[in-house]
This record gives sequence, C-alpha cells and structure tokens, in this order.
Amino acid sequence: AIDGAQRAAELTKRLLAFSRQQPLAPKRLNPNRLVSGMSELLNRTFGETIQIETVLAAGLWHVEVDAGQLESALLNLCVNARDAMPTGGKLTIETSNAHVDDRYARENAIPSGQYVMIAVTDTGIGMTADVLARAFDPFFTTKGVGKGTGLGLSQVYGFVRQSGGSVKIYSE
Repeated sequence: AIDGAQRAAELTKRLLAFSRQQPLAPKRLNPNRLVSGMSELLNRTFGETIQIETVLAAGLWHVEVDAGQLESALLNLCVNARDAMPTGGKLTIETSNAHVDDRYARENAIPSGQYVMIAVTDTGIGMTADVLARAFDPFFTTKGVGKGTGLGLSQVYGFVRQSGGSVKIYSE
C-alpha cells in the first residue's frame, strides 16, 4: 500500500509538472560533470547487459539550467534507451558544443546561435514511424499496463523547450 501511494504521489507530481510550466531554478553548471556523475549511477543501476559509454567534449561551454531537471531529463532518456534494449546493448551519452544555423532555428522555433548538445544514443530496437510521431505526446507509451506513465519523454520535451532548447529523436 505504501509503495502504491508513493507511486501515486510521484505520478501526481509529474502530472502537475506537465500541466503547468514548473518553475525552474537555473544555475550555471558544467554539463560534463553532470553527465559523468550520471554515468556512474547508470552503470550501477543498469547492470552488466548494458554497456554505458560517455563521450565528453573538451572545452564544453557551461550552461544556465536547472540541474535537477536536466538530471531528470537525462535519466528519462536513458531509461527509455535501456527499455529499447531488452537483451542488452550499448548506451552512449555524448556532449558537444553546437552552432544552430538560421534554417534549423526556424524549423525548431529557437534562436540561432551557440548551444550545448547532449545526445543519448542506444543500439536498441528503434521506433516505428507512428511511434516516433507520438513519442513526446503526454501519456503515450508503448509499455504495458503498470510499466510506464507515458510522461517521461513529454517531460523531457517540456523541460528542454522551457529552458530555451530543442529536442529531436532519430530512429532507425
């Protein structure tokens, strides 16, 4: 009963965060440090069937972002990647400095300029075109009943957009 109540409280928190823009507490941070700390946690949590590699850019710019929300977004992406590799595989988290040109900026409704990119790549099963089209929709999930809320990727999307960035999924 306690476990169910805790899950319900977490779901309620996620619903509230999704339904309104959650106030962020942005601070200047080094994304490489956050990714390094996360990779240690993920290695211990995901077990031996998932190989985790980090590719951290030298000279990566600092960002002004809510560290807790960035960590939560990265964790959501990694959990989805893990779930896409039920028999194991490789998960890569990569950071880099990136320049967004005018065309990409227009297509993604963000200002052109300098950004930091964090990419999560997996060797999983991939997504069909119809799943890919709905991946960021709230409550959309491909997981069975009781296995997921369908809020993980929509939270990632909301946080990234609220933080002034853009998020894309590529699948093959």
